[in-house]
Amino acid sequence: MSAPTANVSGLVCILAFNGSNQLAVRQLGAKAGLPFTGTDLAMATTRLEGAFKVHTPPAEYFTAPAGGRTYRVFFAQVQGPPADGEIRFYSIETLEGSPAMLAPSLAGLLGGLEPHLNDIPYLHLGENDFINKFRPEKQRNTAIYEQDPAANALYQSQLCAAIKALARRHERSATAPVTLDFGQVSYLIPSHFGFCLGVKNAIERAYETLAANPDRRVFMLSELIHNPFVNEDLLRRGLRYLQTDKGRPYPQTAEAGARELWDTLTADDIVIIPAFGATDEDKARLVRKGIAVNQHDATCMLVEKVWKAARSYGREGFTVIIHGKAEHEETKATFSNTRRYAPALIVRDVEETRRLCEIIRSEDPVVRAGFYTLFAGKFTPGFDVDRHLERIAVVNQTTLLMNETRAIITSLRDVYRARYGEIGAERVGGSDKNDTLCYATQVNQDALSRALSEPIDAAFVIGGKNSSNTYQLYRLCEETLGERAYFIQSEANILSLGEVEHYVFPSMSAGRLHGHTEKRPLWPAGHPSPVRVLITGGASCPDGIIQQVITRINGLFPAGTLRSIDEVLDALAGSEPAPNVQNR
Repeated sequence: MSAPTANVSGLVCILAFNGSNQLAVRQLGAKAGLPFTGTDLAMATTRLEGAFKVHTPPAEYFTAPAGGRTYRVFFAQVQGPPADGEIRFYSIETLEGSPAMLAPSLAGLLGGLEPHLNDIPYLHLGENDFINKFRPEKQRNTAIYEQDPAANALYQSQLCAAIKALARRHERSATAPVTLDFGQVSYLIPSHFGFCLGVKNAIERAYETLAANPDRRVFMLSELIHNPFVNEDLLRRGLRYLQTDKGRPYPQTAEAGARELWDTLTADDIVIIPAFGATDEDKARLVRKGIAVNQHDATCMLVEKVWKAARSYGREGFTVIIHGKAEHEETKATFSNTRRYAPALIVRDVEETRRLCEIIRSEDPVVRAGFYTLFAGKFTPGFDVDRHLERIAVVNQTTLLMNETRAIITSLRDVYRARYGEIGAERVGGSDKNDTLCYATQVNQDALSRALSEPIDAAFVIGGKNSSNTYQLYRLCEETLGERAYFIQSEANILSLGEVEHYVFPSMSAGRLHGHTEKRPLWPAGHPSPVRVLITGGASCPDGIIQQVITRINGLFPAGTLRSIDEVLDALAGSEPAPNVQNR
């Protein structure tokens, strides 16, 4: 996209879109035509300003023949109703579906929109701007939960609030864990756990949108976050999902042959994009339908940061390697966004990276040709293993383990050094400081690692079954505690003091992902008291569920044998935080 100047010459057309991505057209009798044209940009802009006083600077996108002429086409985003009564807004889908209503000039230019549909909602943003910025804590809208007792119990926790007040000195810095001492059982809670700012922002946006639009259909592209309780509560309030987290469309009804919900969307509907972001293909579908995208785009700014890094690497001539799970919504969105700027490839883990390194290292044509089978479905169209692996740069799905991303970058640099000498390391871009890793993911991992250095009888990691960042926390616990670490979704998975329903996270087996729940022993009969339990939650785990897990475990001990929550809160209130000493 080039920045226009007032001295640009040639036949010019400005395509003006409103906030719902609908195109302004002029009624020419029975036909709809182009309203803002001129022999130069200045003339076209004057005509635009005659209808819309507020607009973004026109930006040039393409050149195309239309109606026997050739136009240089600029885009602008406009605000408010047009001053000219002959100008009306239509969705692109409506215009494309009604060729008889189009003047030849307009019909000729519509075909050129396809590669640029995803830019239309964001014409008001600069390249370095973010769709969303995190709200400061003082601007958090917690009242949106307090209006409903069920939601309030899900999101609010006295214990978690007290822990955060005591242990968190900074959102990005882990401190020592806090102990909640109930007597026969005590809980070790890391300084950082649960909701990150991106998730808080997305959830509040969803509740606010539902509350503000009681008479409109409100959809979420897919699950808001990877937590079934949050998603179920939103469904209870009237939200509907267009597709599963794997991108499979939902039908309008349960009847066989029912239309997909996607096909029922109109410009009056609201569709919220979740914190993971969306693929270009999904956004383009929304733009075509004339649905406001930017206003309801809850993409986390740290996910967007990865996209911006990938764009920068692409412009520098690197092929972008995405460390991520190909089936995860965030990785799909990053891959889709990245391929605008660079060839891209997804690697799942250290093992897949090792196999990639073997291909890079080899000069055997058969070995190199094996790339296309090993990584089928994970590289951009036209990927050339001989050209596109000359220079690479690594970005990542924001929820993965820091050490794994570092290991991937190190192994790639090692293989390039071996092939090209010491200067070969310069052929591998990417930061081993993990500046494309979500800092909330990282600080949760750091805080958990500090807690795991303490004596622990069991650890519960709480989060949705499809939550990648929760699984990474569980992996850390499993490395230290083995089968004394449990991945659970809520207090309902704690069956007794002797048994827990543990979720085995999906792994690649026979080319497919498999996950299942199994019952595991907790504390055998006669286990000495007191017991010490570590509890943490993934970035999509509400504080209320953490407190419910504590309440469930406490309820398994004989009545009257434990301190009350009020006593524990009073003890916390009298504690002095010690950044480098364990809070006991």
